Amino acid sequence: MSTERRPPSPDLFDDVLNVESRLHDAGYNDGLKDGNQAGIVEGRGFGLQKGFEKFLESGRFAGKAIVWANRLPSKRPANLDDAGSEKTLPPLPNNARLEKNIETLYSLVGPKVLSLENSDASVQDFDDRLKKAEGKARIIERVVGGAGRASS
Repeated sequence: MSTERRPPSPDLFDDVLNVESRLHDAGYNDGLKDGNQAGIVEGRGFGLQKGFEKFLESGRFAGKAIVWANRLPSKRPANLDDAGSEKTLPPLPNNARLEKNIETLYSLVGPKVLSLENSDASVQDFDDRLKKAEGKARIIERVVGGAGRASS
């Protein structure tokens, strides 16, 4: 409660009758201030969580693109004499369109291409790239036979 002096009111009971209103106003203002602060903290936490989820998804797509690129026949080493001792994934079909889609997927979500800035334009670009990468990954999974879906 404040200790400021008020000019005497003409009615002696005004202070007593308005206690509830004064306390309500003080409580409301304190709650409003606390709510704004809690909203800022919660908003930042939510933003960090969503940003992490998007970054994780882009890393997952980049990893899939690397694995698929290494399974392409043109990318495999010619010397496979000791292939029996190592476990390897089967090669992908020799398909120029598939190779281009894999390259495009990696170019969309590669770690050197994505911006980590928090400006509106950067976030929009990140979201657009992630959406396009999702579509490319679906196309590649259909051609490959959906083998990548089981691990998702």
